[in-house]
Amino acid sequence: MSETINKLDLKSMNISEDKKNKLKELFPEVFSEDKIDFEKLKLTLGEDISDSEERFGLQWPGKKDCFKVIQEPSIGTLKPCKEESVNWDSTENIFIEGDNLEVLKLLQKSYYSKIKMIYIDPPYNTGGEFIYPDRFQENLDTYLAYTGQVNDEGKKFSTNTETSGRFHSNWLNMMYPRLFLARNLLKNDGVLIIHIDENEVCNLEQLCKEIFGEENFIGNIIWNKLNPKGDSKGVSYQHENILIFAKNKEYLFSKSEFKRPKKNAEKILEKAKSLYEKLPLDEANKEFSSWIRKQNFSGGEKAYSKIDLKGNVYRGVSMAWPNKKKAPDDYFVPLIHPITNKPCPFPDRGWRNPSSTMKKLLEDDLILFGDDETKQPERKYFLKENMEENIPSILEYGGSDDELFKRIKLSFDNPKPYLFVSDIINPLVENGDIVLDFFAGSSTTAHAVIELNNKYSKNIKFIMIQLPEPISNTGETSKINSISNLSVERIKRITDNYKESSSSDLGLKIYKLDRSNFKTWEGNTENETLQNQLEKALFHIDINSSKEDILTEIFLKSGFELTVKIDSKVLANKEVFSIENDSLIICLDDNLNDEVIKEIAVLEPARVVFLDSGFYQKDELKANAAQILKSFGVEDFKTI
Repeated sequence: MSETINKLDLKSMNISEDKKNKLKELFPEVFSEDKIDFEKLKLTLGEDISDSEERFGLQWPGKKDCFKVIQEPSIGTLKPCKEESVNWDSTENIFIEGDNLEVLKLLQKSYYSKIKMIYIDPPYNTGGEFIYPDRFQENLDTYLAYTGQVNDEGKKFSTNTETSGRFHSNWLNMMYPRLFLARNLLKNDGVLIIHIDENEVCNLEQLCKEIFGEENFIGNIIWNKLNPKGDSKGVSYQHENILIFAKNKEYLFSKSEFKRPKKNAEKILEKAKSLYEKLPLDEANKEFSSWIRKQNFSGGEKAYSKIDLKGNVYRGVSMAWPNKKKAPDDYFVPLIHPITNKPCPFPDRGWRNPSSTMKKLLEDDLILFGDDETKQPERKYFLKENMEENIPSILEYGGSDDELFKRIKLSFDNPKPYLFVSDIINPLVENGDIVLDFFAGSSTTAHAVIELNNKYSKNIKFIMIQLPEPISNTGETSKINSISNLSVERIKRITDNYKESSSSDLGLKIYKLDRSNFKTWEGNTENETLQNQLEKALFHIDINSSKEDILTEIFLKSGFELTVKIDSKVLANKEVFSIENDSLIICLDDNLNDEVIKEIAVLEPARVVFLDSGFYQKDELKANAAQILKSFGVEDFKTI
């Protein structure tokens, strides 16, 4: 009885198929012969289906083609660069050189719903060249031409001058597919953070609302850079926008309060402690209050300006009923002043808490009274119990990293301050999370993650993706001739500075986008014998591909992460590779035999992949392999 052996799919994840399968899970009844019956879908959802051609939304020329870009799978691969990497065997930090659209497609299977944060600073739409293809079918070829890996005859790169007539459309066509694919990679509690200037902020917000859903928009932070543009006509902008979207805001907020540590809280507590220990309380409070006023702290931090009898730093907070409607009668019981024994005024709409809670607050000495009964009492809040604050909508940060770049002997125009980025990332990530930046630039995001790990003993991982755009004037032009080179070099030099003080992961795995290691069989049979045709189909591995290249492509396209654990074993004198403790077994050897297949089967792996060339002129062995593996419960057997 013959067995049908499946081929390993060498393309990136089929986005259309994935969406269709999700719809099938929700509405199996609307499928007929594996096709969607839209009439049934309308009946199922009733009035929630609109037949109107007039709908609210952002429209632009070329938007329909964006979906073709998304649906066109990548047939490229990522090739490991061990020699250029640092701590290859142990690190979980990744840098990928390549066009981010192709790379995002290649990461779909391996990192689907695994990324906690995507932090990007995309090219601002200022009328420059995009270095992205005009035709979606040529994306990988265009990238290879751009990087000089293939002849660039006939390949074009997108320019976006203001006179082109599609100034905004070109930029949106570049961003839409990338953001669509990026959303797939986010965890359910994942967050997208995007820097943007005034040229496209309105369009980008609407674009993200379409992809992520308006209900998942968290907000727009204004970054006041404290440095107006000197060459501006009209309004002189000194700010950028930082848009924040959640994959699922409701789920995110159920797990996180979306707050950040008060930046100066520890400093305030230390100052109060030093004054409390050496001065009488009245003098300590006077000096402490004076010191607080002179500091460049936020208003919320400056409010904690008093020290109590036990040395606790505190502030008063209104206890007024928060709603516009009047509170129930029980919320209007007056508080009696402890010295005058007279009732104090209560808020117009009542207290925030019922009388029983107010009584408990009194007993715990958590209500602050004025000198007499004329002042409305406040709730006493301790700084040590309120070390976090809501993320404000305006952030002021006027520093730059120019001095840092001088110190590490590199040069890059307008890098984002890594400490500013670190402050934004910090409250939203936890140990084990992955931060992705697919417009990496000089890898400020990676630097920010490294700083977080060092400062708070965290274990956050990063994935950086950057196109090798040519640059000059880096300080070392002979060695660093592209942004991706500079980005990698920055990470290496920065991690060298942390080696003495940090026990966190300071390594870096480097990969580069390239053509698949497996040549596509053209099927051009004219003037070829059947034997020649079969050999072309079987022996289709690029002769320039290393064993590591081939392994990487197989496990990546089988859905494993780029940092997966790989062990080499020798079974029946053949080398086999175990991916993630036998979750996948790969054998790249030729001249396979029953012995090695039996020994692999005994391991009971979840999946097995062999090369077709291993079964060359051994059709019976191939059929036996399927039976042997199946007898040990191994159903997933593929060849390539």
